[in-house]
Amino acid sequence: MLEKLPDVIGHALQGVRAGLDQIVFNTLGLREGMASIEVTSLAFTDHAPLPPRYTADGEGVSPPLQWKGVPAGAASLLLIVEDADSPTPNPLVHAIVVSLPLDIGSLAEAAMPSEDNEGAGLHVGRNSALQSAWLPPDPPPGHGTHRYAFQLFALRQAPEFSDAPGRDEVVEALREHAMASGLLIGTHERPDGSIRIEEGATPNGPLAAG
Repeated sequence: MLEKLPDVIGHALQGVRAGLDQIVFNTLGLREGMASIEVTSLAFTDHAPLPPRYTADGEGVSPPLQWKGVPAGAASLLLIVEDADSPTPNPLVHAIVVSLPLDIGSLAEAAMPSEDNEGAGLHVGRNSALQSAWLPPDPPPGHGTHRYAFQLFALRQAPEFSDAPGRDEVVEALREHAMASGLLIGTHERPDGSIRIEEGATPNGPLAAG
């Protein structure tokens, strides 16, 4: 996981971004001839800022999500959230939820576990901080706007995932079983100088970014 960076480094890394073309949604090649799932949120619109409540600058709980258009024949759903603009070779994973049932159609606010929040008992995979939880958006100050891709996939079979599947395990299952996909993007930016200081941390202490 990255460390919180000073403004000057955030500026220096402006052009260093994983890229939207590297998120799972854009690397599986599902959209041509495949069904499309409509993913929305009551908290933000597509390509609009995430309310601070769902980021590291607020309570850090996961946002509510809704979807429709899951095709007939689907056996389960899978959600992965990635930061397309992290200054890393691959997008940072902020959340993975596997084996979602077909009949729910939504996730409530704080359904994913996070700090001081147990969540709703979902089968949650590992994020890039190696935690089975929602990793709140926490971009480096001065790095510009980050796009957080909420990607939902319908699978024609329900694979047996490990207790805490990571990105590689999820991508392998999607390559074999995915039949439809949907994408919703929320953004977050931390302007120059707006470094969040954790309780008990010093301004120069390590803080995660992404």
